[in-house]
Amino acid sequence: MPRVAADRPAAEPASPEQKERHRRILRTAARHGAAHGFDRVQMHDVARDAGVAIATLYRYFPSKVHLFTALMRSRVEQMAAQPIEPGPGAAAADGIGRLLVRAGRDLLETPLLAQAMLQANNATVAHSPEDGVGAAFRELMLRAGGIAEPTAYDQRLLRLLEQAWYGLVISALNRHTTAAELEADTVLACRLLLRDREGETD
Repeated sequence: MPRVAADRPAAEPASPEQKERHRRILRTAARHGAAHGFDRVQMHDVARDAGVAIATLYRYFPSKVHLFTALMRSRVEQMAAQPIEPGPGAAAADGIGRLLVRAGRDLLETPLLAQAMLQANNATVAHSPEDGVGAAFRELMLRAGGIAEPTAYDQRLLRLLEQAWYGLVISALNRHTTAAELEADTVLACRLLLRDREGETD
């Protein structure tokens, strides 16, 4: 597992110019990650191709782990900006299944980048659980399932479903299963784990 850099706060972009620089760094990191994977991406290369000083890159992203975790967080935020709420009367399992299938498809489009983001997020969670993207992703799942007031049991189910889906994605990224199997297994996992919620049926 990659190591997270020594604790130092990452700078948050404030001005429009800083925000655009921040976005440019993430776009550049995505290109490098898609082409080379986590281990072969060099921070100096990202800084050069993003047109920023290496000190600027490290100010926003103290390590490569921070960089790719931030990139994964930005992907979750992009999904959050889209309409994902289910239609009236839709089952939670169906709405969440659609969300996870779409997220899986997006990850499989760039396997090396997907592995880089997942690897970085794992390292972040191991070091500082609250800094990972799991909580934000589960909020998306709640929205997609139309679960406005989740119980503690709902939250447990979503944690289990998130971990099951994560394992399915890793299997597909490693080519142990196909994209079609990933989608079918994702839908099945949603139905099995969420079928005993109130209003759900087999």
